Amino acid sequence: MKSFLSLAEARYSVRKYQNKAIEPEKMEKILQAAKVAPTAANCQPFRIYILKSEEALKTIRRITPCAFNAPVVLLMTYNEDEQWKNRLEPGIASGQEDVSIVAAHMMLEAWDLGIASCWVNAFPNHVAAEAFDIPKNEKVVLLMPMGYADPQAVPTPKHTQYRAMDEVVKER
Repeated sequence: MKSFLSLAEARYSVRKYQNKAIEPEKMEKILQAAKVAPTAANCQPFRIYILKSEEALKTIRRITPCAFNAPVVLLMTYNEDEQWKNRLEPGIASGQEDVSIVAAHMMLEAWDLGIASCWVNAFPNHVAAEAFDIPKNEKVVLLMPMGYADPQAVPTPKHTQYRAMDEVVKER
């Protein structure tokens, strides 16, 4: 059994995929990882739109070059009405963070199953929302192309470049 840290270190953003479908049982496990991910006050405001039809993939590829010809692209949103809201500071809410936690869980579960992914923010969110008829009370956060990595896919050179611990961790 792999340790969590070795799994997290091994995973990288894949930008080239095989033309091979993800097996339903593997996709179910990836979605189960989303279901059990923690969200603020367990409000679970996230929504996952699975783009895999020829029409949906054609549309998302028109919106962004960062779909990388993956056989599946997840479009992830949160419902503004369901997100946790901080009563101690107006304007602070959990939707974007909740989606981010869910996405991270899914990426790592997928990797553990041999499925690659890439977190994508390089797209016009409002265009994606309109193209896929996302309800007005949902905010699009990210896209996640997903599938089997092409044998020629490699991590970017930055993959193992880390800032020094004292740059990112501060004690007070």
